[in-house]
Amino acid sequence: MRMLILGGSQFLGRAIAARACAAGHDVTCAARGLAGPIAQGARFVRIDRDVADGLAPLAGETFDTVVDVSRHPAQVRRAVAALKRPGVHWTFVSTISVYADNRVPGQRADTAPLREPAAEDVEHSTDAIYGAAKVACEQTVGTDAFICRAGLIAGPEDPTGRFAYWPARLARGGEVLAPGSPEDAVQFIDVRDLAQWIVHAAETRLTGIYDGIGPIRTRGEFLAECASALDASCTFTWVDRAFLEAHDVRRWAGPRSLPMWLPLPDYAGFLTRDTSPARAAGLNARPVGVTARDTLHWLNASKGPVIGLAAEEEKDVLAAWHAHQPVATGM
Repeated sequence: MRMLILGGSQFLGRAIAARACAAGHDVTCAARGLAGPIAQGARFVRIDRDVADGLAPLAGETFDTVVDVSRHPAQVRRAVAALKRPGVHWTFVSTISVYADNRVPGQRADTAPLREPAAEDVEHSTDAIYGAAKVACEQTVGTDAFICRAGLIAGPEDPTGRFAYWPARLARGGEVLAPGSPEDAVQFIDVRDLAQWIVHAAETRLTGIYDGIGPIRTRGEFLAECASALDASCTFTWVDRAFLEAHDVRRWAGPRSLPMWLPLPDYAGFLTRDTSPARAAGLNARPVGVTARDTLHWLNASKGPVIGLAAEEEKDVLAAWHAHQPVATGM
């Protein structure tokens, strides 16, 4: 199978290329080449998707399958116009940020309401319109493709540092600030499992719209499994939303955040997607402890990014929480 990956030099794109090469496929990665090296065994073609003729280096080539991970509507429009042909299997990696309702748990990709698409004249996505831009990209690709709406992607080489915060923090041991309650849900997918499924979808010419995420776990289970896999001695102090927000602990990602935490009930549906259709279509998820251990190994070997609440910030919030608790009095 001749596979073209539009991208392929960073995280998911590189993982897809590595998996496809390992399976014996002929893989071409087309990108600017600025994000990093491509997978061993893949061929690199330099393109610039931000210019009208940026795909010209691919002219005259034929591919059995194309994988596009772009977030920018103009880039997707140009790719579809230049490369989407009858008989060519097309994968577009979208996001669960396309959904309009983040409050209702257990929603499915085939029935959940979507955001309004970004306006036709929008060429580039920003963080503010990310979901709407991906909806516009999906509409451009069409319904005869494999649309994979990825959730939080975790594992080695993650440039966002979101999942990586937890293995790094748990490895230090001691008292760990945990957001919300142990029963809160978390949901993510190892980049290698998502890449394997995307290659499988191309091999089997799977079409349709799916949520590409792993199973739902409670946050308590997630942290306990990670700590066990890392042989880390931790105690967890669970702190509620109101206190975290009052002490400027931020949500989801970025500086001073507790990654993978979103306030409830506002986001009760964001990390509780019903992914049974994806599992029935071949998506498998490795144990969370394996992802945590491999991520920590990569962090230690490469000095990869860890983004979230700094150690001193966590210490200060924990001290404030304990000072806030009522003092028990004996009889």
